[in-house]
Amino acid sequence: MLKKGDIAPDFSSQDQNGKQVILSALKGKKVVVYFYPKDDTPGCTKEACNLRDNHSLLLEKGFVVIGISPDNDKSHAKFAEKFSLPFSLIPDPELTIIKAFGAWGKKSMYGKEYEGLLRTTFIINEEGVIDEVIQKVKTDDHSNQILKIYT
Repeated sequence: MLKKGDIAPDFSSQDQNGKQVILSALKGKKVVVYFYPKDDTPGCTKEACNLRDNHSLLLEKGFVVIGISPDNDKSHAKFAEKFSLPFSLIPDPELTIIKAFGAWGKKSMYGKEYEGLLRTTFIINEEGVIDEVIQKVKTDDHSNQILKIYT
């Protein structure tokens, strides 16, 4: 997994609306890249809605929010529409971006180990360097976790 001080790997992909999102084109802005397991599941919905509810404040503080999961663009479009999500959701079914950031790895549930997406958020500064990695995401208070980094 990438860590604080690493240069964020560039990516270029279309979001749920067909808009091209290029990380390197966002230089000069702080970028929140959050990786989440699955659209329209309880924890992922809480996290997305918390970011939605605080989106104006995040924008005011100079942040661009991008969500990434293995779901496809149709799933992302449905999820974004259902919950009025105002930010880009990037589909990554091939796990290219997810693995580049190191957000894929061993997990365990009920004593069973398996590979899966590690819910992780990367805060990237204006120069494209990772300022912070949040691995213990509080889905219902995630915006505050992000904002506290710069206060």
